[in-house]
Amino acid sequence: MQTPRGHLTYCTNIHAGESWEDHFAALRQNIPGIKKRISADAPFGIGLRLSHQASLTLQAPEALRAFQDWLRQEDCYVFTMNGFPYGGFHHTKVKDQVHAPDWTTPERLAYTIRLFDILKVLVPTGMEGGISTSPLSYKYWHPATQYSEVFKKTTGQILEVIRHLAAIRRDTGKLLHLDIEPEPDGLLESGPEFFDWYEQYLLPMGKTYLQQHAGMDATAAEASIRDHLQLCYDVCHFAVGYEDHATVVRQLREKRIKTGKIQISAALKADMPADKDKRAAVVQAFRQFNESTYLHQVVARQDDGTLKRYPDLPEALADADNVDTRAWRSHFHVPLFIQDYGLLRSTQEDIQEVLKIQGTTPFTGHLEVETYTWEVLPEALKVPLSESIIREMEWVIGFINHP
Repeated sequence: MQTPRGHLTYCTNIHAGESWEDHFAALRQNIPGIKKRISADAPFGIGLRLSHQASLTLQAPEALRAFQDWLRQEDCYVFTMNGFPYGGFHHTKVKDQVHAPDWTTPERLAYTIRLFDILKVLVPTGMEGGISTSPLSYKYWHPATQYSEVFKKTTGQILEVIRHLAAIRRDTGKLLHLDIEPEPDGLLESGPEFFDWYEQYLLPMGKTYLQQHAGMDATAAEASIRDHLQLCYDVCHFAVGYEDHATVVRQLREKRIKTGKIQISAALKADMPADKDKRAAVVQAFRQFNESTYLHQVVARQDDGTLKRYPDLPEALADADNVDTRAWRSHFHVPLFIQDYGLLRSTQEDIQEVLKIQGTTPFTGHLEVETYTWEVLPEALKVPLSESIIREMEWVIGFINHP
């Protein structure tokens, strides 16, 4: 739906269903009711998540036509997609395999190009389309001594996507962009790491590649890279890393790097008291969120201001008595409309800050609510799924209208 801050949707990765048949059934079951509450009299945007398996089915012309017919019937449109999780994302152990296959593999390249070939059909004429993707790979899969080679290999694959998107634009006039999503323990996990990769690998390699393989001159090649490779600004991920949002957005503007979408998401946080009993209570509160499906990385702020990173919540819990630790933030996408979780809080204030920046100095046209952990939330926090999505959307709309 169109808002004063851009097109707003929610990511359908909250719905289970890895096959297209199952996922489409979930969309038909949930979206009409959500639209009636959120956008009854105006078109409703969808942030579509397709697994590899689902994309193979939907790429067939008859399946795509049937989906387009349903979109028209329901007054909905697709303008952004989530191309990060390739395989199973619900009812299975995901953990670090959310990155698999990574950008070193032909499977990730083929999957992403397939998604864009679907999106170019679905996105309305005159509207940009974007697909978020993994931050190249999972950091712990590669020794630091190999990072340079991994950056070169992954960048080479991404440049093939950029060439494909440039051809789509030439043939259809539609601007589509691949949106890199930094996240904790990704090969690109922060603003500075994303900027370094963009300037040290993507731009120099890309200008050479597009001049050689797409017949562009240096100026056109750089412009194409800047249009077709953008940032997915996941607020939860940047908040977990204690990043200053105003600084990151300012650097994006100064470096002329575009933002494909803001993923509106909240993490968990707490100060870690020095008092032993009070700290134990905080740790126990975090323990309620320890589950086996997704990675819940923890970043701890130390006494000296440095950050200590734990690959998952169990490793942080094992080090909970660390006397140098002053605060924890954990990668657990919790509902946006709840700020207080007893002894824990959400990073809702980070969302408010980013939306305020978007209101005063807009840096993207796409906003996507992403809270995919509903099924693994503690039981006390669960409300009916559609109702939870509606409350999240209403919270965002309310803040946009009355910041």
